[in-house]
Formats: sequence, structure tokens, C-alpha cells
Amino acid sequence: MSPIYANRLTVKHLQCIRDDRVLFDDLNFTLPTGQLLQIEGPNGSGKTSLLRILCGLSLPTEGSVCWNDEDIQTIRETYYSTLAYVGHTPGIKAELTPLENLAIAKTLSNSRDDTYSLDEVLEKVGLYGFEDVFTRTLSAGQQRRVALARLLVSNTQLWILDEPFTALDKTAIKMVENLLDEHAHQGGMAVLTSHHTVNCQYATILSLRE
Repeated sequence: MSPIYANRLTVKHLQCIRDDRVLFDDLNFTLPTGQLLQIEGPNGSGKTSLLRILCGLSLPTEGSVCWNDEDIQTIRETYYSTLAYVGHTPGIKAELTPLENLAIAKTLSNSRDDTYSLDEVLEKVGLYGFEDVFTRTLSAGQQRRVALARLLVSNTQLWILDEPFTALDKTAIKMVENLLDEHAHQGGMAVLTSHHTVNCQYATILSLRE
């Protein structure tokens, strides 16, 4: 992994209104380098809406999201170069193999990080032996692993993950938790939503309530 510099993601007085309902209001937090933040709350509390705002895919009703004290809307290119997002859907090409999906992800991210080969990344997420099969033939849990494997080839500091443990068994959940801790230990950062309490050394919890 290339050198990681001290950065911070700051949310200031954030408000989100959807369908005339206030999901959250006056939300404030700072995520520094080397930390993980789990967003928890019941369905409908605004977890996915918050992640979309953090990614710059939606605008808040009020407030701002800043990267090193600069509004992400004014430094979009710089901010997006630091960011990797995995949403509810895997976002992978079903007619390609896991290896081909990773190759495309690495090319699109313009990553020159050669810490792991693509084969090593697939082995790291438990897909050794499945590198050359069509992704559409994999189980939902295996497809989720392919989606998460893209994080390891993107060479980005900030991971934003919406329910990353969906369809994963206990072994795979522990694998993802280890990847998150390893990422934080190396100077990375992550914001994730999950109904599963994340067992990570570097994680703190932020609760959204209806």
C-alpha cells in the first residue's frame, strides 16, 4: 500500500430530510486516519442516506461534509480519489470472472499498488479456486466477497460500506472484520453500516434513531 497521510473526514451540523421526514438533524462527527466508524440504527433511520451524502451522491438538507476542512463538493476530484464505496448491491459484472472484475476495478482506480497480486487478493477473501468462473455462477456470499475484494486493489484510504456483511457466513464476517482492522492499522479509514456489531479494534459506534 502506498504511504498514507493524516487526513480527516468531518461532518458538520448535518441534516437530512426525505419525504418530509427528518431522518437526522445536527449530526456532527470527525473520523481521523486509522479509525473505523460503524453507523447503527433501525431501518428507516437514515443510515444509507448518510452514506450517500458522505459519498457525495446526495446533498444534505443542511450542513456539510468536509475532507481536511474543505467541503467535498468543492474538491470532488481530490476527494473521490481517496474514496471506495460498496453499496447494497455488489456492483460487479456477472458475465465476467472474479479475476476480470478485479482487473477492471484496479484499472479504473488507477492504482499502482502491488502489495498483493490479483490472485493473492482473491485468496485473501476466500475465493481461491474461483478466479476463472463466471461471477453469475457464484453464491450471493461469494459475489459479496468479490465486491469487497475490490477494496484491496483500489488503494484508497476511505472505505464507505453499506451493509458489507450481507449474505456472509460467520467465517466471512470475521475475514471482513480482519480486513477492516488491517486497513485502519495501515492508516486507512472506514464508515460502514451494519445490523451486526462489528468486532474491530479500531471501531467506534454512532447510533441513528428514528
